[in-house]
Amino acid sequence: MVADPADYRWSSYGEAMGGGPKGIGKKARAGLVRAIMAHQGWDADAGHWPGEVSKRYRMILLEEGGEKLKEVANERGERSVKVVRKGLRKAAVDAEMERLQRSRDVAIGKMLRCRVRYFTDGAVIGSRGFVDEVFRRCRDRFGPKRKDGARKLRGSGAAAAGMLWSVRDLKKENG
Repeated sequence: MVADPADYRWSSYGEAMGGGPKGIGKKARAGLVRAIMAHQGWDADAGHWPGEVSKRYRMILLEEGGEKLKEVANERGERSVKVVRKGLRKAAVDAEMERLQRSRDVAIGKMLRCRVRYFTDGAVIGSRGFVDEVFRRCRDRFGPKRKDGARKLRGSGAAAAGMLWSVRDLKKENG
């Protein structure tokens, strides 16, 4: 069990947020658009993912992934609350739902956490200067055609583009 449904490694939400603009991430977003919006006639188009669809899906995850409580009474008639299903704590669900009501989409920090989990050892994230310096120091680990180290964040990471850079494109590696 994870504290937040979006943190579950194999969830479609994590794949949609972290998978990038092509391939599996795009397919996950298109599938979620279809699953969530087909009743309103929406096509399975990943271009619909940002904004309303991603927000709606996150709300579904929070509602279904939250802990379930039940009021119970003992033999003396004393009432208490019992957790009948563990999950994200109600206060955390309420806070995130309120944030989602106010905003259009997921926070940059949450998007980056979804993307970061697809890194393998050796990933570098930081300012452009920092990433280029690490690249320069480790130049022998890269191919001869590579001119610099810093790569812009793309796909769902584009919200942090210009602030954060990585030493390679952020994507899920095969194998």
